[in-house]
Amino acid sequence: MNSSAIEIQDAKLNDLGLSKTVVNEEQVCCYSRNLGSVSERNPILLLLHGYPQSSYMWRHVIPLLSPTSPLFVPDLPGYGASAPIQQNDKLSVGKAIVSALKTLIKRSTTVSSLSAIPIVLIGHDRGARVCHRLAVSGVEGISILGACLMDIVPTLTQWAGDPLEITGYFHWPLLANVELAQKMITAYGGDNWCRDMIKRWAGKNDSGFKSLSSDDSLSVYASFFSHPATIKASNEDYAAGATTDVDLQKGDQDNGRRIKCPLLLIYSKDYIGKRFNVPKEWANWVDRSSKIDSFGIGDGIGHFVVEEAPRDTAGAIGGWLEGNWGVSGGLRIVRGGVAYAGERWMWS
Repeated sequence: MNSSAIEIQDAKLNDLGLSKTVVNEEQVCCYSRNLGSVSERNPILLLLHGYPQSSYMWRHVIPLLSPTSPLFVPDLPGYGASAPIQQNDKLSVGKAIVSALKTLIKRSTTVSSLSAIPIVLIGHDRGARVCHRLAVSGVEGISILGACLMDIVPTLTQWAGDPLEITGYFHWPLLANVELAQKMITAYGGDNWCRDMIKRWAGKNDSGFKSLSSDDSLSVYASFFSHPATIKASNEDYAAGATTDVDLQKGDQDNGRRIKCPLLLIYSKDYIGKRFNVPKEWANWVDRSSKIDSFGIGDGIGHFVVEEAPRDTAGAIGGWLEGNWGVSGGLRIVRGGVAYAGERWMWS
C-alpha cells in the first residue's frame, strides 16, 4: 500500500476535525467526530463512499455539514486503508461497518443509555448499495432513521439494462469475473485503471471535474488501487453484486421487504437521470408509509456528484435532514446561498 495516499487522506480528514481509528478484527479504517453527542435529535451521519474511491471523497461535503453532527466515515472493507474481509455481499460489508461503529460508541460512556444507536445512512455508488441493504435488513442495536442513496438504481434494475446501456457499465460483468479481472487490471496497472474509470464516469462540467480532482484525489485513489489486495477486494465486491446481492433483492421483492424509512435520492440528471426515471425506479422498493425525496443535479455533472457538485449535494442533504429531523446539517443552514429544491415523489 502506498503510505503517501493514507497520509494525505489522514491529514485532510484530520484537518476537518475527524479522528482516525482502525478497529475490530476486520481492521476497518474509520474517521469520526462527535460520536458522544448522538441522540434521536442528533443522529450519526454514516457516510459511505463508492468505487473506486475511499472516504477521501467526502472531503468537500464534510465542511458543509453542521459541525455539531456526529459523523462516522469509514473506508469500505478492502478499499482505501481498510483490510479485505471474507464475505463481500452488501449485508456482510454493512455489518462489518456497523460493528466498527458500535466499537467506537462503546468507548463513549455518554451514549450508553441509548437502547439503539440512531443513524442516518448516506452513501454513494457501492456505498449506497450497502446503505440500501442495511435499510431493508436492519442491524441489531441500530435505529436507521433515514437513507440517502446517491446515483444508483436498485441492483436488479441495473442488471436489466439494454445492450447500449450495458456498454456504459461494462465493468459490472467484467469485475464479477474475479480472477480474470484481477489479471487484466493488474496488467493494465491498477492505478491506470482507477484514473481512467474515474475520468470515464465523470461529467463534462469543467468546474465539476476540477472539484473532483482537487486535493490530488486521483493520485490518492490510484495509489490505493495500485495494491493487488484492493483490486481483488473490489472485484469480490462486484462478484457479490452479481450473486448474493441479487438473490437477496429478489427475495425482498418476492416477500415485500422494502425500505421503511425516509429516502433521499441524489443523482446526476445528465447521466443516470437520462437512462432512468430514478425516483420511479425506486418507488416499488420503498414502503408506502415512507416518503421519497429526490434531487437531480444537472449542468453536466457526472456520476461523482459528491465531489463534482458538493454544494448542491450538501444543500440537498441539509434540507432533507432539517425537514425530517430538525437537524441543521446542510449548506443551506451553515453557509447560506443554496436552498434545498428537491422533489417529493408521490405514489400513483
